[in-house]
Amino acid sequence: MSTLDGSIVNIALPVLSRDLGLPMADIEWVTTGYLMAICAAILFFGRLGDIAGKIRIFKIGMLVFIVGSLLCGLSGSLPLLIASRVIQALGASMTMANSQGIVTDIFPPTERGKALGLIGTFVSLGSIAGPSLGGVILSGFGWPYIFWINVPIGLIAYLIGMKLLPKDLVRVKASVDVRGSALFAVFIVLLFAGLLIGQQTGYGDVRIIAALIAAALTLGAFLWSQVRNPQPLLQMNLFRNPLFSVSILCGFLVFTANFCFNIIAPFYTQNMLGLDPAQAGLLLMLMPISMVIVAPLSGALSDRIGSEFLTFAGLVVMMIAQIGLARLHDGSPVGLVGLWIVLLGVGGGLFQSPNNSLVMSQVPRTQLGSAGSVNSLVRNIGMVVGITVATTVLFQVMSHRAGYRVTGLVAGRPEIFLAGMHTVFLTSSSICAVAAMLTGWRLLRAKRAKVQARS
Repeated sequence: MSTLDGSIVNIALPVLSRDLGLPMADIEWVTTGYLMAICAAILFFGRLGDIAGKIRIFKIGMLVFIVGSLLCGLSGSLPLLIASRVIQALGASMTMANSQGIVTDIFPPTERGKALGLIGTFVSLGSIAGPSLGGVILSGFGWPYIFWINVPIGLIAYLIGMKLLPKDLVRVKASVDVRGSALFAVFIVLLFAGLLIGQQTGYGDVRIIAALIAAALTLGAFLWSQVRNPQPLLQMNLFRNPLFSVSILCGFLVFTANFCFNIIAPFYTQNMLGLDPAQAGLLLMLMPISMVIVAPLSGALSDRIGSEFLTFAGLVVMMIAQIGLARLHDGSPVGLVGLWIVLLGVGGGLFQSPNNSLVMSQVPRTQLGSAGSVNSLVRNIGMVVGITVATTVLFQVMSHRAGYRVTGLVAGRPEIFLAGMHTVFLTSSSICAVAAMLTGWRLLRAKRAKVQARS
């Protein structure tokens, strides 16, 4: 539910714009405000989970998320809706920050990959299935039910959690880094505002440049405070482990590439192939369905053969799928489009679970909440960066082809959109290639370590 609500609203934005009488530029903050609040708070709640108990914070987060969802559906104005989305996001960040730490804490290493695989499956499923599932709910019930559907499901999940989740096993005696939390929140707000508003006004705007420079300075101040603080918000020593750092970076790159697809695919399937929203939603569902099938199998297999080869294979499959998507045109057979979408889902499923297992296996038990929050943070930042990369590249190429600034589809000129789409997918395949090289290095390192252990 937490990741689903980051993307499910996208398909309802035109309806919200009409019902609330607001331009699209304003209504987009319903989506971006949610992601911004999650990223701003997630490190804080990860650290709080280490101190107060990951399971306790997870349960509180479930209740906050349910209340936020209820308020979202009742909101009759944009300020109320955005405020309700922030409440919803705070609950989501509590659960996102601690879910992987809970699993790693409870499951033994021989079962951890399978368990994290199931977590990764539904995280990815929620991130990618939002537009198609949102379309079904929107057409049958109306936009408030996109939020209200969380209420009964959330209450059922909370009751199950009260019965099944054990007491917290590990807690750390420490205080929360308030200054670090504030600096990081300011950094996220400045970064997201600069990136997202820059799409509309152009990145040459003095205010956008100033916001991005201020974001960089705030990040520097945050990192400096973390190095000097004996009880930091972000455990910097986590990044001294190269396997942890590479795994985190690869996760970020994969979500960036996936959200390039997530932004472009609805426009291609509806405007270029002529599919209606229901047909386009079914076609796009092939990706999350593929991931649901493959990710648990990949997680279980990683417990037996290790994670390094599976992550490398997944990225290679994703890269091939992105190249295939870059060769599509307005007359491509739907079956061929579906094949590339399935391959993209298979590659993501192969990669996600083993990579999460690698991230969490490199961390001491007293820092599992912090590590899980970092993993979730880079995932959410990857979503925003993916949206930014896709729209920026698309509009730049389309504007170059059209001869004037373009920020939408050009009527009667499908070749302009297709040129932009091809460049976006080649860019995302290049991102996957970089991640594949990093995992290739990780695979070689693991093989050398095994050879040295035997000798």
